Amino acid sequence: MSVRTCLPWPDKRLRTKAGDVTEITDDIRAIWDDMIDTMEAMPGVGLAAPQIGVMLRLAVVDGSTERGKAVRLANPEILHSSVELREHEEASPNLPGVSAKVKRPRAVTVKFLNEQGQIDHRDFVGIEATSVQHQIDHLNGRMYFDRLSKVKRDMLLRKAKKQG
Repeated sequence: MSVRTCLPWPDKRLRTKAGDVTEITDDIRAIWDDMIDTMEAMPGVGLAAPQIGVMLRLAVVDGSTERGKAVRLANPEILHSSVELREHEEASPNLPGVSAKVKRPRAVTVKFLNEQGQIDHRDFVGIEATSVQHQIDHLNGRMYFDRLSKVKRDMLLRKAKKQG
C-alpha cells in the first residue's frame, strides 16, 4: 500500500472516460488500498482511479468522522437521486488551491461491484452522497468545476493557473 501521485490538471486522462472493471482481483484490491492511502494523505473524502492515472472505474469514499470506513466501489452507477439538493464546497487534488460551491442531490442510491465481486446497492447521504457523485464524475471524465457556470469555471481556472 502506498500514496500515489495525483495527475495535475489539465492531464488529458482527467477528461477520459474510465474503462469498466470486469472482475475483482488482488490487483484491483491493491489499487483500492493505494487509493485509500492517497485519499487519507490528502486528506479527502473520496478518490477516483483516473485521478492517479489508473483508467478503471474504481472509486473509494469515506465521509466518516473516525475514518477507516472507506467504501470500495467498482463500476458505480447512480440508480436514484433525491430531488432535494445540497450545496457543498468541492475541490480536487488534481487542481490544488481552489474550490467551489457545487449543488448536487442530497442523497443517491448507487449500484456497484464490491470487494467480493458481488453487485451491491447502497444509499449515500450528505457528504458521502456528494463525494460518490464527485467520483463518478471523475470516472466519466468530468471535473467538479464542469458543473459551474462558464464565468465561474473560467474564474476558478484562472485563479488556479495564477497559484500554479
